[in-house]
Parts: sequence; structure tokens; C-alpha cells
Amino acid sequence: MNATFAEISAALSDKQRILVVSHLRPDGDALGCTIAFALWLKSLGKEVVTWNEDGMLDKFRYLPGHEMVTTPPEEPQAFDAVVALDNSVKKRLGTVIPAIKDGALWINIDHHVSNDRYGDLNYIDPSAPATGQILCEFFRDRQIAITPDQAANLYAAISTDTGSFQYAGTGPRTFQAAMELVAAGVNVAQISRDMYENQPRRRLELLRHALNGAEFSCEGRVACFSLTLADVDRLGVLPEDNEGIIDHLRSVEGVIAAVFFEELPEAKVRVSARSKDPSVDVCKICALFKGGGHPLAAGARVRGGLEEVKERFLEAVCHEIRNRN
Repeated sequence: MNATFAEISAALSDKQRILVVSHLRPDGDALGCTIAFALWLKSLGKEVVTWNEDGMLDKFRYLPGHEMVTTPPEEPQAFDAVVALDNSVKKRLGTVIPAIKDGALWINIDHHVSNDRYGDLNYIDPSAPATGQILCEFFRDRQIAITPDQAANLYAAISTDTGSFQYAGTGPRTFQAAMELVAAGVNVAQISRDMYENQPRRRLELLRHALNGAEFSCEGRVACFSLTLADVDRLGVLPEDNEGIIDHLRSVEGVIAAVFFEELPEAKVRVSARSKDPSVDVCKICALFKGGGHPLAAGARVRGGLEEVKERFLEAVCHEIRNRN
């Protein structure tokens, strides 16, 4: 059962030192929510710390308050409460976990259907297309005025996680939240340029690599591309450059599912899967590989060699497509 917004607010009211965190390899929803919530807590006079295993990514430094996000220290610290946002399972916090001493109240606010409710207080809404939307509804419910800086962060969170308001789950609640954020001071044209028209050239080289190396299987209904460690060195790309590349493959006519395989050190492969057919649930497929996410967008980290993992995962995707209702 979900905690209410009132219960979450009340639980934080008597806490002074609060940590706000989100998942490793953060996206706009993770960082935008982290900063927006931290800004609210600071306005209440709280001592607020914000950590992410990867710190603040360069591509999101346009977010007001971005300097608040740092990497966790080696020595564990004590907190009265930890607020985890947009994070489905605790282990996805990465190096943040060992940096937190025992004894804190954990609050878990998220929109992933695969969330395992690891908090002392949980608010999980898989119908929301972004955790940013949930925070807008939290602030509205608690009658908390959203500042322009908070609004910019929440708008970025929602826009990036909904694919500019076009992914499944985007609905009246989403547009109501966006309307309220614009009314609170978001400069839509400026933040849109920051989000979508300021890409480093190396990302273009990665896109070129992906399109040139695209493979199609399952009668053309599955598209994929791979990125080896050697490719990463040759192209000079960063992990943050990968976001959104897979959507170019998913957009091809006839393709139902697209998959990106990224070779990692220590014999692991990061898998990102996208579907454009609700009957092909990539979260269900990723769960077979100890991953999770959403029905149309999910991922997993799988132990094994790149070609071996690729073969096994594509076989599972094709099986799902051929046996869908």
C-alpha cells in the first residue's frame, strides 16, 4: 500500500539532515527530481545532501541547482532520512548505499512498475510516465508553491522521460503538471534548446555507428545495435551519450522492439530494450535477466559475453513477439 503525500510530508517534518538520491547512470527524470525535491527541503531550513553515483552529468548542467549533486564519499555518513526518487530497486543506487549509515528513515517515490518497495514509506505510481509528474502532484496536494528553479527541473524531468510528451502514460495529468510548471516560470523555448539542441559531436558519431551497425531479426520486427568497449574508446563517447539513440531504431517501420547492447567491464553487458506495442512487454523480458523498468522501456545488466547475451536476449524478445496475444 502506498503512503499518502500527507504521511510523507509529516514524516519529513521533524527530520533535519536529509539525503536525496536517485539511480546510477541518471537521466533527466532522476536528476530533475533530485534537485527539485532538495530545493524544497532546503527552503524548509533542512540540511540537505544530494548524491548520485555518477555525480552531475555535463549534459544536465543547465538545470538550476545542478551544483548540489555530488558523488558519495568513501566514509559513511548519518542521516535522519533518505529520499530515493525514480529508483526501482535499492541496488541501483550503487555506491550511494555503503555511504549511508544505518538508522535513517527511507522514503521511496517512483513510477517504475518493477519497484520492489524497499522504503519504510513508499509511493509508487506506475501510471505516471515520470517521477517528475508525481512530485508535481505531491506539491499540489500539499499546497506547496513551486519556485521557477524547481519548475525548470520538474519540467525537464517530465519532458525527457516522456519523449517530449509522446510516450505511453502521457495523459491529462501530465499536461496539467506541465501547464502548472510553465505557469510557475518555465521558459519552454530555452529549456527545450538546452535539452534537445545542445548535443556534443561525439554523440553524432555514436549515432552514425549505431545506424551503420544496426541489425534486424525476427522477420524485421526486432532491431538492435551493439557498443563494445573498443567502440567506446574509438568514439570517445561517455555513458550519458547513449540516451535516446535506441529510439532511432524503434522508429523504423515494421520494428516492434529495439534493443541496445553495451559491453561493460568485468564480463557484463548493459541491455536497454524499447517496445512500441503494449503486447510486447520488455519489462517482463528484462525480468528474466534480473532487470526491470516499464512495459515499453526496460533494461538489465547481464553477466556474460556480448555476443552470448545478445543471442539469448534477442531469442527471448522474438519468442515474446511470436507468442503475443
